[in-house]
Formats: sequence, structure tokens, C-alpha cells
Amino acid sequence: QVQLVESGGGLVQAGGSLRLSCTPSGRTCRTCAMGWFRQAPGEEREFVAAISWTGTTTEYADSVKDRFTFSRDNAKNTVYLQMNSLKPEDTAVYYCAATNKNWIGGTTPYDYEFWGQGTQVTVSS
Repeated sequence: QVQLVESGGGLVQAGGSLRLSCTPSGRTCRTCAMGWFRQAPGEEREFVAAISWTGTTTEYADSVKDRFTFSRDNAKNTVYLQMNSLKPEDTAVYYCAATNKNWIGGTTPYDYEFWGQGTQVTVSS
């Protein structure tokens, strides 16, 4: 079983930056493809970004492209979501996800077997 531990959420003003981290614990997930999703109150969980297990391929939702950067440090077994130019509409609980099924994670929650507990990101206007 893989547990995903997220950190880095918080409150920031519009235009500011935050960096989220996610570290798999328990069974190693060094070759897992990873993803980030977010869910605002009353909304469905939506795709934010995905990264291949090598870290060489990434994919982003149009709403975050050119503002967010997804990276991984396999030596530290940690992935990072750098979020810049944050907007109030980015406010949500952000979830880290992992999969061993594919070399890069998909864009739907069904593409991932393992999930973190979520971390709140709040962007004030």
C-alpha cells in the first residue's frame, strides 16, 4: 500500500505563489506516475497536472498552464507543484495522486489508485 503525504498549502494573496509537496510513504512509489487534482466546495474533483515516472513528461489543465509547474525529485522520492500567479479561482483542496498502471498519469481520478489526504489552498482577492 502507498500513502501519499502532502504539504505546502495555505493562504496567499492573488498574484502570490505556493509550492505543494507530495511524498509517497510505505511501499516505494519511485516508478509511479503522479498527478495533482483539486476540488472546490460543491464542485467535482478536477485535473490539475500529471507527470511521468521519469519526470520528463508533464501535462497541465488549460486553467493552470504557464502558471503551475509540476516536477519530481526521484532521489528524494518527492514531487512538487509550484503554483505562481495564483488567482482566487485556484482556491480548493489539492490532492496528490499516484498510479503504477501507466508511465504517465491520466487526467481523470479513475486513472489513479493512491490518493493523499488533501491540502487546502486559499487565494484571497
